[in-house]
Amino acid sequence: MNRSRIVTVNDRMQRGYRYVLSEPTGRNFDPAFEPQLTPAEMLRLGVFGGKYMTDCRKEFPASWFAKAKLSPRGRDPELNYFGVDASQPLSEWRRKGWICPDDPRGWFQWYCRYYVGRRLGNEDQRQIKRWHAFRRHIAQIAKNCEPGDPFCRPRQRQALLQWAYDSRKI
Repeated sequence: MNRSRIVTVNDRMQRGYRYVLSEPTGRNFDPAFEPQLTPAEMLRLGVFGGKYMTDCRKEFPASWFAKAKLSPRGRDPELNYFGVDASQPLSEWRRKGWICPDDPRGWFQWYCRYYVGRRLGNEDQRQIKRWHAFRRHIAQIAKNCEPGDPFCRPRQRQALLQWAYDSRKI
């Protein structure tokens, strides 16, 4: 018997937002969506300058944050796996129409909620298409870098990590 669970979010960006977990954590993904890293792995590696989602830990499993590289203050690119800033400001994401009201923090928030079992139909399809399109950076690294050279195109490698692609293996 599949019992759905309701999550209520109260953090700096959402108050009283509710969603349903209809799938088991980490399972039953769309066949077109095959991320190479889990949210916990991404946080451990160092993504988004350690500042992403620091005020919403209660929403996700505590284990995700146990060894996460998080900044107690503002974004710190040195906490990123490749030690570089590979993010655009949230204002730019909004300007480009990448932000959905359900996930005001963007793609990674969507992925975390998808990973724990939330499904949103059309929004899931939109985000999976965006994730898939990001693969173009893998081809650019493969074309322009020696295999395994972490110093070649570190911003693209960091950006790929932030989209759940394991760019350490390119």
